[in-house]
Amino acid sequence: MRILIIGPSWVGDMVMAQTLFECLKQRHPDSVIDVLAPEWSRPILERMPQVRQALSFPLGHGALELATRRKIGKSLKGQYDQAILLPNSLKSALVPFFADTPKRTGWRGEFRYGLLNDVRTLDKARYPLMIERFMALAFEPGVDLPKPYPRPALRIEPASREAALAKFGLALDRPVLALCPGAEFGESKRWPSEHYAKVAEIKIREGWQVWLFGSKNDHGVGESIRERLIPGLREESVNLSGETSLAEAIDLMSCADAVVSNDSGLMHVAAALNRPLVAVYGSTSPGFTPPLADQVEVVRLGLDCSPCFERTCKFGHYNCLRLLEPQRVAEALQKIEGPAAVEIIVGVE
Repeated sequence: MRILIIGPSWVGDMVMAQTLFECLKQRHPDSVIDVLAPEWSRPILERMPQVRQALSFPLGHGALELATRRKIGKSLKGQYDQAILLPNSLKSALVPFFADTPKRTGWRGEFRYGLLNDVRTLDKARYPLMIERFMALAFEPGVDLPKPYPRPALRIEPASREAALAKFGLALDRPVLALCPGAEFGESKRWPSEHYAKVAEIKIREGWQVWLFGSKNDHGVGESIRERLIPGLREESVNLSGETSLAEAIDLMSCADAVVSNDSGLMHVAAALNRPLVAVYGSTSPGFTPPLADQVEVVRLGLDCSPCFERTCKFGHYNCLRLLEPQRVAEALQKIEGPAAVEIIVGVE
């Protein structure tokens, strides 16, 4: 069974897609799974043992470029028995159609009849979790999903991790608190930097060091957090936002003794590394995309106006995050502190 997955365009979704890959492997142990996805996702897919290879998709998010999709599809013709589409867009169905893949599976969306020949109708009440919506595509329609559900689990190579530690001059002589204060979705997912700074201060005074993770867009908020720390404490923190590649960020986060994160892609990375995790929710809900790990504390206020799933607060106050006090997160950290395993690949060049 040769299966082509059309992957999602967001970090967290790609991590959660591993639950589908595991279900496919459980059903078809000898299957071959390739994932067509943006190039940035390669470090995630390379850390998933279920995936044979990541196929780089050269088009940006939202780009149609019909001729390019036809060319990619024709190049894949005859290589796969089934294609499974995780995005619900019409354009995501074009490559498998042009590849003439015999079975093309996906949820109904954007008038994809004809492009798909195994069209599913989503029952949101039956599948409230995003991972359930991914996993269901591995089975025939109407089949109850087997439990317990698989969890995303990224593997780490010791040599790669050691190289990242050396590159950034980081040492593991003290416990590491990883902070992920960014969120590509928008301001309504970002816990205030002053709150993150207070948590950093508390842990540094307890003898911890703090590593800040994120994209280039998050570098400024990382600096804002560090600047709020007084001299003597500030030196025990490092802002890695925008400095690391995604591969390096994954390897370094695997060293964390605890993580505090907004509802973001890095939250799902931390969970897939089985790091003790405090997840801060504001405008979104853990009832749809919860972090899947052994030691997780979800912290949220649950105001009447949340979850709204809006990028910006329609009231302008962001109270669902602003009023969430740092002490609550610090207390949640105390609950999760303790050993958590991460899968290490031994003896791999």
